Amino acid sequence: MNYQQTLNYLYTQLPMFTRVGASAFKTDLTNTLALCAKLDNPQSKFRSVHVGGTNGKGSTSHMLAAILQTAGYKTGLYTSPHLKDFRERIRINGEMISEQTVVDFVAWHQKDFEEIQPSFFEMTVALAFDVFAKEQVDIAVIEVGLGGRLDSTNVITPLLSVITNIGWDHMNMLGDTLGLIAGEKAGIIKPGVPVVIGEHQPEVSEVFLNKAKKEGSPIEFASENWDIVAQSSDLNLLTVEIQKQVLPTFAFSDEPVFKLQLDLPGFYQIKNLKTVLSAVEELREQGFTITDEHVAKALKQIKALTGLHGRWEVLSNTPLTICDTGHNPEGIEEVLKNISAVPYKTLRMVIGMVNDKDISKVLAMLPKNAIYYFCKPDIPRGLEAKSLKEKAGSVGLRGEAYPSVKDAFEAAQSTAGDKDLVFVGGSTFVVAEVV
Repeated sequence: MNYQQTLNYLYTQLPMFTRVGASAFKTDLTNTLALCAKLDNPQSKFRSVHVGGTNGKGSTSHMLAAILQTAGYKTGLYTSPHLKDFRERIRINGEMISEQTVVDFVAWHQKDFEEIQPSFFEMTVALAFDVFAKEQVDIAVIEVGLGGRLDSTNVITPLLSVITNIGWDHMNMLGDTLGLIAGEKAGIIKPGVPVVIGEHQPEVSEVFLNKAKKEGSPIEFASENWDIVAQSSDLNLLTVEIQKQVLPTFAFSDEPVFKLQLDLPGFYQIKNLKTVLSAVEELREQGFTITDEHVAKALKQIKALTGLHGRWEVLSNTPLTICDTGHNPEGIEEVLKNISAVPYKTLRMVIGMVNDKDISKVLAMLPKNAIYYFCKPDIPRGLEAKSLKEKAGSVGLRGEAYPSVKDAFEAAQSTAGDKDLVFVGGSTFVVAEVV
């Protein structure tokens, strides 16, 4: 098979969560462990940082990878889902693996797939671990796919576990309370392995504290480590002046307050920045040589170093068009804060969603004075545009349904005035069709 035929095989033969939803989610790690055994257990042959959470885990993973590779470490990065190219999921020093690597892996292990019958995600995790082991990376940043305890990535024993936050997402699989969701996310905390929790959320903090105590794992909450002195953002850079609450091992240029710029301009990245700085401190304590200059240099060029897209990203300036992958209530809340900071005459929102989630909370949050362009992302799980329009209409949102994301996007841009803002989002898969 060539590369395209290989992808078609993977997409059609292996259950794929982004296409079919919960039926592709396995309730144990048996398949992943069996695949790794066929590969001589590559997950034990490289050092790693494991990153989970509801929102921000992708941005946090890319920031950490950018910092580590800037510091001179050969850095693997595993993330999901991809936006355009399957190979976005597996990178070394920001470079996607080759098409031939994917083709060869599938060709060599097709019989194993037929025997084990893994999901698409389980196969991809095994491929990533195999690549990182063979390429002898110094460290890999591994993003959890869904949940934590039962996620296929949870066969590693990392140097550090990171959990960004807990929010309402995938309740049909992870539980219908924040406590249950937190319990699943806490499943990546390993015996004796330090853990950084991004946000201290009173309703779930005991879940993490109890799990860390049970595992004998040092724990800290990044949101309690750092104070923001000043913050500002334009459409290209987020500028933050930050200081450590207790005086610092991490003093930038020996000053208690230091200034950082991120090329991810959304204000919600401040939460992720605190998480990343606390993770860097922990890695320093474990012997990694990461200077303040490495941190500052990396954060200013995260997108160039890692290929990250879709986080409060400007697609065009006339009309001003911005996309963001935030899709659950907490993610949309942060998106709306960013929208409120942008001056505009009329807000035009290109919105699409998936059909297996409770979208009522998100729809109730969206501004009623915007003009909506409803669409269906091009995946089987996509919610039909007409159905989305009806549900949105029940909470006072007005607009038209379009046959595709492309049609909705073009309609929004063509009807927008020079001073209007076009926003594209509601689902990662909508953003994937416009970036």
